Amino acid sequence: MIRWSPAAPARPSCPHGRLSRLLAAELPEGVIVTGSTLRPWASANFVGARHIFSCIGQTSLIALQQRLTDIEWRLRGHIVADMAVEPVGDDGDFRIEVLTVED
Repeated sequence: MIRWSPAAPARPSCPHGRLSRLLAAELPEGVIVTGSTLRPWASANFVGARHIFSCIGQTSLIALQQRLTDIEWRLRGHIVADMAVEPVGDDGDFRIEVLTVED
């Protein structure tokens, strides 16, 4: 098992950087990613990570979630298993959470 620390650099096979770039390219005009984190994730059968992207901008969160879940994300060695767009507070900020699992 690989130890995880928020200060440790991402593993070379970690899809977080590529996912960040692909996600930024798919966001509507005026929506900006202000930060991102990842946390290791595992179930009885799968190993992966939760990627959380903090965002600002005015957009329909329902439409954005539909748009992002319709995309076939290309991440070498990983599969996007789940994606959620959720509001954070009352000021229009939101987050996009992506669950990836190793292929």
